[in-house]
Amino acid sequence: MPAYSFLDFTGTLAGPFGSLDLSAQSAAAAEEGIEIDMTEDKSSMIIGAGGAGQHNLHGTRAGRVTIHLLKVSPVNAKLLQLYKLQTTNTAVYHGRNTLTLGNVASGDFYTCLRGAFVKLPKNSYSKSGPALDWMLDFIVIDPNLGVNGLDQPLI
Repeated sequence: MPAYSFLDFTGTLAGPFGSLDLSAQSAAAAEEGIEIDMTEDKSSMIIGAGGAGQHNLHGTRAGRVTIHLLKVSPVNAKLLQLYKLQTTNTAVYHGRNTLTLGNVASGDFYTCLRGAFVKLPKNSYSKSGPALDWMLDFIVIDPNLGVNGLDQPLI
């Protein structure tokens, strides 16, 4: 039976002013890890007064990626530097990040294109150190799930 481990996860954020390794071994990710969430529904349905209906397919592939890092992760300082630099000039730097994520054991891979930082993460100082949640919006998220996803017939 297949097994899952976050230790098999790899990730790289690349954009203006540099790239960052977000792999499990280097990023000090919080327990929540990294989340990928599509922004909009891919389909909607309309039902008419007489009961007939239609499905509408939407062309969106946009989504949000949230990177949960431990407060003590050195990647926080690097993300902050990228955030500051990329939010200085919208014409040149904003919305030009590429994020690649993958898990070699499960065969899951994501390519996220034309991304921008949403805002600075919420930060607090308390008894237990927080996780910092870095959010980036991407215009295109292209997913591939599973090791057999591409080489097996659909039916």
